[in-house]
Amino acid sequence: MIWPTRVVRSGAGAPVVLIHGVGLDLGMWDELARALDGEFELIRYDMLGHGGTPLPAGEAELDRYVAQLGEVLCAEGLRQPCVVGYSMGGLVAGRFAARHPGDVGKLVLMSTVFRRTEAERHAVRARLEQAEDGDEVAGAQASVERWFSPAFIQAAPGRVEAIRQRLLANRRQDFLAAYRIFAGADGVLPEAAPQIRCPALVLTGDQDTGSTPRMAEELARSIPDAALRIVPGQKHMLPVEGVMAAAAALRDFLGPGGTRRAA
Repeated sequence: MIWPTRVVRSGAGAPVVLIHGVGLDLGMWDELARALDGEFELIRYDMLGHGGTPLPAGEAELDRYVAQLGEVLCAEGLRQPCVVGYSMGGLVAGRFAARHPGDVGKLVLMSTVFRRTEAERHAVRARLEQAEDGDEVAGAQASVERWFSPAFIQAAPGRVEAIRQRLLANRRQDFLAAYRIFAGADGVLPEAAPQIRCPALVLTGDQDTGSTPRMAEELARSIPDAALRIVPGQKHMLPVEGVMAAAAALRDFLGPGGTRRAA
């Protein structure tokens, strides 16, 4: 491979590739891996500059992350797997699926941004500026409060703290490189969506303020063959706090009849 990407494979069955979001790593999928144990083969990897995967020198751009996905599929011998992209991972997965239609069997875009409003663009730029100013502790705390419900923070403090520590452990310049891409990538999926030819599932929580139900609805309408699922009572960290709903959505989508459009 061009990059020494950290990859973890587990389970057995149809292959499902999982791509995490900004500031996280493949460990964000731990709950989903346990929920789907024995039903699918899950292939998790760390994006460039995250976890155990370095970011090569040079200017970072989304296409480097897209190329990394192609390298993972090739190196792991995967032919037309289901690819699940979460948050920034959804931008990577969506662009890859549009540009390489024969390489993706099914696509899941989970908690993914699409056509931010001006207020939403202002909010993500403000979070980027906070990160650039170097207040990592405040930024990490704000993230977990935005991503998780107060009830989950109280019920699972250890898991929330692990996510917060993951954010604090990031290599600063690598994290900022990814965050700048994420914050400025509003045109990625509007361009890619009409070119996606495989069946797709668009999935988000009804209380997600960063990847809103409105975004998910518009994204699903823009993809020729897409199902939509909005999960009640869930914020941004759907694969952790809402893992049972996320697992059920994947089972439904990957099973017989799973390409139907749905609300």
